Amino acid sequence: MKIWFDTEFIEDGKTIELLSIGLVREDGATYYAEPMETDRTKASDWVLKNVLPHLSGPLKPRDSIASEIVDFAEADPEFWAYYCSYDWVALCQLFGTMMDLPKGWPMFCRDVQQVRVDLGIADLPKQFTTEHNALSDALWTKQAHDFLIGGVRVREVVK
Repeated sequence: MKIWFDTEFIEDGKTIELLSIGLVREDGATYYAEPMETDRTKASDWVLKNVLPHLSGPLKPRDSIASEIVDFAEADPEFWAYYCSYDWVALCQLFGTMMDLPKGWPMFCRDVQQVRVDLGIADLPKQFTTEHNALSDALWTKQAHDFLIGGVRVREVVK
């Protein structure tokens, strides 16, 4: 099952602290949550201005979020994100270390931006929903992925 996701977080160059996570499966099901343990007072001015206004709850314990994501992802998930490096770390940290990921999960995430560059596509579709809301961004990431992969299929048929 393909899953597109996004996170919002506080980072200081040494740590990444999850503020919110949104996921969408290829069947259209969605998931969104915010960890209640995150200290929002550590947010930078940019996060205060661009992210915190878009947080909408629910606030849940990190271990509950991790458990719910395992149920949501089902067996053998394939994770996709946009500029995925910090998002992947933030997601994996819900489970502890990389060695603590659920059985059957990959130890890497696929990146829509890398696919765009590899295909030589100049621009992705514009996002018309709220940026820096993890669920809105996850839905857009799926849209961008579908745009890229759809383009590959069209080019393959034309050749």
